[in-house]
Amino acid sequence: MNDIRRTILWVIFGFSLVLLWDQWQIHNGRQATFFPGPPAKTAAAAPEAATSMPAAVPAATPVQQSAGNSSDRIAKAEAQVPVVRERVQVSSDVLKLNFDTEGGSLVRSEFLKHRDQKNPEAYVVLLDESKDRVYLSQSGLIAGAAGGSLPTHKTPMKLLPGVRELKDGVDELVVKFESPEIGGVRLLKTYTLKRGSYTIDVKHEVQNVGSAPAAPQLYLQLVRDGNKLAGESSFYSTFTGPAVYTDAKKYQKVEFSDIEKNKAEFEKQSPNGYVAMVQHYFASAWLLGEGVQREIFARKVDTNLYAVGMIAPLEAVAPGTSRSVEARLFVGPQEEKKLEAIAPGLELVKDYGWLTILAKPLYWLLDQLNSILYNWGWSIVALVLLLKIAFYWLNAKAYASMAKMKAVTPRITEMRERLKDKPQQMQQEMMRIYREEKVNPMGGCLPIMIQIPVFIALYWVLLSSVEMRNAPWILWIKDLSAEDPYYILPLLMTVTTMLQTALNPTPPDPIQAKMMWFMPLIFSVMFFFFPSGLVLYWLTNNILSIAQQWVINTRMGVPPQFNLPKFK
Repeated sequence: MNDIRRTILWVIFGFSLVLLWDQWQIHNGRQATFFPGPPAKTAAAAPEAATSMPAAVPAATPVQQSAGNSSDRIAKAEAQVPVVRERVQVSSDVLKLNFDTEGGSLVRSEFLKHRDQKNPEAYVVLLDESKDRVYLSQSGLIAGAAGGSLPTHKTPMKLLPGVRELKDGVDELVVKFESPEIGGVRLLKTYTLKRGSYTIDVKHEVQNVGSAPAAPQLYLQLVRDGNKLAGESSFYSTFTGPAVYTDAKKYQKVEFSDIEKNKAEFEKQSPNGYVAMVQHYFASAWLLGEGVQREIFARKVDTNLYAVGMIAPLEAVAPGTSRSVEARLFVGPQEEKKLEAIAPGLELVKDYGWLTILAKPLYWLLDQLNSILYNWGWSIVALVLLLKIAFYWLNAKAYASMAKMKAVTPRITEMRERLKDKPQQMQQEMMRIYREEKVNPMGGCLPIMIQIPVFIALYWVLLSSVEMRNAPWILWIKDLSAEDPYYILPLLMTVTTMLQTALNPTPPDPIQAKMMWFMPLIFSVMFFFFPSGLVLYWLTNNILSIAQQWVINTRMGVPPQFNLPKFK
């Protein structure tokens, strides 16, 4: 009875993994891998502009998800007629940025320390405004209860004279935009780039040049199309979309589809936190100072175009005076230690999901190993070795139980054949053999199941860490975040998976025996399309598991042998 239960549990576990994988693919807008249905309808791409310079945001449709009337006024501001615009390019040692004189918005960002994987001559582009991608950072003013027009991200601005490239020996680069007077208010927007930093200080200075007090509200927003990343793998998917962080409710992901359906749930009011747009390896985020009360919104701007942002009311600005609001704009890679230093909770844009509590210490240990070995590939190998040592006693119990099962398998097989027409007596005899030999059929499963969350967490660490991009290991492995170009690691992993399966005791039931071989083969195929770093981690784990199982079997007097499948 127990061996049947064990097999049923393994089959259910394996089939559950298949179903979970398919649902994960569907959840991320992809067709199911194992049980495909009709292709899902995707939102249309952002329309290509008629001119060479597309509008920052097309004319807005009614707000689908907002933080009240203030967000409605942003939507109305977007309906202003576009004017002649100019692109302004500035660069630091790590960033190359393009600003638009319409609103002084950031419309393109390139990372000078990160090469594009498909085109090594080009840099990674995050923010962009082209026929293929709309992803922008915008800010401006909206009127309070009094109403009226103020400078917004659609207002033509003047670039003030200044340097456009960070020179050697200089630590800061300042870029300033000035709006005309609108509604008695002039907006001066100042971007400060710092050497080695992906965080840009942004100061909004509101100058009241009118004759009446002004009480505007400042909005900061990130606008992006809802398309998935180009070239994303069909065998794994990471989150792409808006995110909100507050001290009260922590990290909250917002799906584009939920914004579309008016079902997005996140904290709408907070004196702290940030809003972000997240994708694999890179992110952007607007951050306001601690204690500044802000409304948080996520809304649909146009067909397949979405925004997430914050609105902060300013204190009244008397005529002839000015008031400034300091903010920060992060545009860069998800380097965990640097994100932690920028703001509380910002490191969570590197999304480990529900296993964050395990993944963060694993990443810390991996980073410490890399600081010693100076090679992420060997650091992965070392980390798996340390985990195997930490779980040695659990694995020893599992393999010892498997060895006992292997030793009694001939008796079980003979007994099943002899009593195949007497199922009740067969079960009683099987239980008697298990008691005599002190064998627990579930003893090999439970210790392994305990370790599964740790290895899943390590999977997400390796999948999410931008440090793996373009990181070489040895010889032909030049990028641990890319597929093995010659499929050597996946082939080795498949071979070791088969060897590990062959070392396990063969179930007496032929159907069970076949399932033991089919499931590892199915999952091995997926690893041909996984990043090399993930395959290296799994291959290392397989090799160490085979070695440990071999040693334990030998010590227990059960000669290690490979039980090859017999499919008849």
